[in-house]
Amino acid sequence: QVCAQLCRRPCYCPWVPPRCPRGSPLVLDGCGCCKICARRLGEPCDFLHVCDQSQGLVCDYSTAPAGTGATCNFEDDEEGCEVNGRLYRDGEVFQPSCKIRCQCLDGGFNCVPLCREDVRLPSPDCPYPRRVEIPGKCCPEWVCEAQDQHLPRDARAASPLLPYPCQEWGTEWSACSATCGVGFATRVSNQNRYCRLETQRRLCMVRPCPALPPPFPVSE
Repeated sequence: QVCAQLCRRPCYCPWVPPRCPRGSPLVLDGCGCCKICARRLGEPCDFLHVCDQSQGLVCDYSTAPAGTGATCNFEDDEEGCEVNGRLYRDGEVFQPSCKIRCQCLDGGFNCVPLCREDVRLPSPDCPYPRRVEIPGKCCPEWVCEAQDQHLPRDARAASPLLPYPCQEWGTEWSACSATCGVGFATRVSNQNRYCRLETQRRLCMVRPCPALPPPFPVSE
């Protein structure tokens, strides 16, 4: 009965098929007549506008009020998530890139980095460490450079420019060393004229210290 009401015979379809967004394949509509873009997870659907069955999606009317449309959901009612046009089942682990690993959880996803965010401070055997991208390797690595090897001798002290781009990097400022009064906070950063890692300090004060009572009672 629904097919007789919504499907016209013969089929009248556009000459040019629609251009679908990434992750949405071309499929036949509910009448088996014209090619349309399959609906993705969470998108509205109905008899004509079908969901992407290759991803295990069906048109779910269970959560739709009477007389309104439905949405595409997994057939077994499991939660899922969509990342870069691809669908993942609840609990599925995936890697959008070589630097992170993610897991689909309750319609969202949590990710953890796979590259270490370690800090290499200057040392006698490596006075000028620099974090660089290595061809053929996913994670950046620390390399050691000779002092001012990229700058002419007469320009080392005066020129703040480097012949290579300096990718700013640094840790968060630490907590203030004093709970009251003036203290200092520290961080490791390369935000200086030579793009070198160094420990930086700045003054801080959480709150003023309360006034101390006199050591002896004052006699009148």
